[in-house]
Amino acid sequence: MTNDETKPETSGTLVRRLYESRVQMASAGQVQRNTLNSRPERIFLLSPANAAGTRARLVLRDGAPSTLAARLRQQGLPLGELFSFISGLYFRGKLVYAQAFGEDTPSLPGALVITPCWGLVPPDTIVNLDEFREMLAVPVEPTDARYRVPLERDARMLFDLAGKGCESVLLGSIATPKYVEPLLGIFGQQLVFPVEFVGRGDMSRGGLLLRCARAREQLNYVPVATAVRHGPRPPKLPRLAETYREPGRTRPD
Repeated sequence: MTNDETKPETSGTLVRRLYESRVQMASAGQVQRNTLNSRPERIFLLSPANAAGTRARLVLRDGAPSTLAARLRQQGLPLGELFSFISGLYFRGKLVYAQAFGEDTPSLPGALVITPCWGLVPPDTIVNLDEFREMLAVPVEPTDARYRVPLERDARMLFDLAGKGCESVLLGSIATPKYVEPLLGIFGQQLVFPVEFVGRGDMSRGGLLLRCARAREQLNYVPVATAVRHGPRPPKLPRLAETYREPGRTRPD
């Protein structure tokens, strides 16, 4: 698979299709005012789960008995569900939060997942075992073209589609260059993140996002370009009453 190729369901194809459709409509004078006004106020960009951990090995192991592993092998899983299991609280929090506050429009989805090699992908994209293994082979590093080229390609088209009034909310770390370096040069001041993330670890961020989604209260977004990226650790959040469970399991993770 080359840097310009993606599987049919991925956002690389989706964003490209939306972009080309808008260009064709504009050239033909068919872009309607209500279509232009349907651009979302913000789009959430979810950083990927760490696919090199223990939970990933559980679903990759030959003969893994869990229902989730069986579904991955047989018909595939939505990427959001797979990453939620692998990452646990953190990715689940990002996904629930983005679903609570992201708004799909006729021209754009409300949330996209950053992937190691497919660019920006909707959370409901179906991923099979071979495709998951393909992801594992590519490090999420801005120096690796297999990661950076598809991501920047989709980000540029997304920026053109969304327009200057739409914020791209990065739900992920800004303390490393993994996501900031490829995205900041494209989105500029429109790349924002929750200021409440500063100083928190992954689990704390996940718990915070779940609480905000349940309370229907959004966090405060600030531009990445001018934000303080490191800070003191905030007070520890109280434990959530519910924990994520893999389908088919009875013991909390």
